[in-house]
Amino acid sequence: MRYSVSGGVVCLGETMAVLVPAEPGPVRAARTWTRAIGGAESNVAVHLARLGVRSRWVGAVGDDAFGGAVLDAVGGAGVDVTGVRVDPDRPTGLYVKEADAAGSPVRYYRRGSAASAMGPEVLDRLDLDGVALVHVSGITAALSDSCLALLRAIVARPRDVLVSFDLNWRPALWRDRDPSVLRELADAADIVLTGSDEAQLVWGTGDPARLRRLLPGPGTLVVKQGEHGATLAEGGTTTFQPALKVEVVEPVGAGDAFAAGYLAAHLAGEPPARRLRAGHLQAAAALLTREDVGDPLPGQVTTPLLDADPETWAAAHLRRRR
Repeated sequence: MRYSVSGGVVCLGETMAVLVPAEPGPVRAARTWTRAIGGAESNVAVHLARLGVRSRWVGAVGDDAFGGAVLDAVGGAGVDVTGVRVDPDRPTGLYVKEADAAGSPVRYYRRGSAASAMGPEVLDRLDLDGVALVHVSGITAALSDSCLALLRAIVARPRDVLVSFDLNWRPALWRDRDPSVLRELADAADIVLTGSDEAQLVWGTGDPARLRRLLPGPGTLVVKQGEHGATLAEGGTTTFQPALKVEVVEPVGAGDAFAAGYLAAHLAGEPPARRLRAGHLQAAAALLTREDVGDPLPGQVTTPLLDADPETWAAAHLRRRR
């Protein structure tokens, strides 16, 4: 899929270095680790770039090797990283995936990170000329008081640029913070994306109709309902599109992929059903790979499916290449 969009997208948030054990066995015995990068907002920016949408990631990294790796990876994917601040005093955030047979707990080392020091002053250097949308998530609100103030400033700006907000619930980040602010931020955005499961945990319901009553402010509300599909509420009407059947290789990153596919189609002026299908197709591409951001599906797959009749869509089953 490629989209023709007149304005670009700014994705704002923290991107960290990620360490994953590179050998089997107990995590505490691992001697070698694989270094990657991870950040919801920069993932969206990379997906958008691959869909043909001009994207810029804005954040902060430390003046260290991890920060350099983050800039190389995101910038190398075609995303503008000129708005990223390199902090000479604070480190790049880090998280460690302690994957083993019992599960995959994630340990964050981001307190005092360069990104946690971001505040409303970021808006002073944020050039929004030619920008159609600013994309943020609830993750940033949990990083520090100044980051929460930054998000509040973004949603309070005069609405010459759309704001999209992805709930992106990370309970480990909210242990000593009040998550009630997430409703305030979501209700002040133009486009809200949330999973029904995370909305249930944060707001007490994952039902699209109840969520719409809870969040009357956004012009568009998208509720992802896992393997069942997604519902879009907009202008007093709702649209549901079932998810595609996919051979899941790795579920991590599918939410960011869906957000990018949906937002690209939204900015291109596509009707609701096609926007949801674009999200599902981009999520499918992520599910078919172990990478956080996989390559988009080829046009010979996406183009027929975007306009397929309901029976053809329901019968489609996407599998990874052997």
